[in-house]
Amino acid sequence: MNDMNNILSSKAQISQYTHDTAEMPGSSVSTSHQAFEQLVSRAVQLPGQVPVGIVWPCEQHALEGAMDAAQRNIIEPVLIGDKGTITSVAQASGIALDKAVFIDAATPAEAAQKATALVREGRVKALMKGSLHTDIFMHAIVEADSGLRTNRRISHVFVLAVPGYEDLVFVTDAAINIFPDLDVKRDIVQNAIDLHNGLGLGAPRVAILSAVETVNSKIPGTVDAACLCKMAERGQIQGGVLDGPLAMDNAVSVEAAKIKNIVSPVAGRAQILVAPDLEAGNMLAKNMIFMSGADSAGIVLGASVPVLLTSRANSVQARLASIAIGALYAHHLAGGQG
Repeated sequence: MNDMNNILSSKAQISQYTHDTAEMPGSSVSTSHQAFEQLVSRAVQLPGQVPVGIVWPCEQHALEGAMDAAQRNIIEPVLIGDKGTITSVAQASGIALDKAVFIDAATPAEAAQKATALVREGRVKALMKGSLHTDIFMHAIVEADSGLRTNRRISHVFVLAVPGYEDLVFVTDAAINIFPDLDVKRDIVQNAIDLHNGLGLGAPRVAILSAVETVNSKIPGTVDAACLCKMAERGQIQGGVLDGPLAMDNAVSVEAAKIKNIVSPVAGRAQILVAPDLEAGNMLAKNMIFMSGADSAGIVLGASVPVLLTSRANSVQARLASIAIGALYAHHLAGGQG
């Protein structure tokens, strides 16, 4: 695939971050969702606080979410940035910093570089974006020599609590990979499955979405969907149950699946929705947030540690849910050790 199609292949591609997940607001119209509350409760019960690097938390929104999670004993916040600025923001906002560890950095870029170094040294188990630009933050993470890349493609998952839907819904990838090919889609699917299992939500039902539920050679996404399902049958994707192609209605509506005579353990009950490309995934996630009143949290997967992207527009509930998800998954990746 041409490098221009995949955002994380080089430094130049970081500037193609066409959708900044940190600017995606959490829903302001939906109430707190029980599923998110349960994740937060479980994070509170972890045996020991998870050390999380908060990169350049130099505005109130970036600082208060982390310190709220620290007060609840979910994380040990490692604040990476200009200490004087952070302290001033905290004083002006009435935020207590008694639980924080400081790593001084003069610029956002330096803070991002120091954050990745702390991961490599094992001092932090997750990273969270503060008030720096996403491209600066992500560049440090994906940098070939000093970043946090693994042999898995990096991808993003929106975790959505949709009113009226029984399960949490994962939407991927709506933020990073623009036109993923089949190999990238395999990693996108596996990343989401691993997160679902790692959060203790069980083996997920995964719908590979398209406009139709039949394979059509003129719609490449349907062919990729069929291939991904066969890859799962052959063990190339593990930990979840896949079906596709499925149209959106067949993926989440039992009645719609019945009308189309689709017999499947996934149809009508999907927990992970895999979009054919970034545009489709982005529109799907925004539709759920703005029109369905879904609460949202987000996480970047495929790096050596979970990476959290939050926004000044996120509600307190959304910020806390994102941090809880990051802490739970970091604990899982560390082997469940306290």
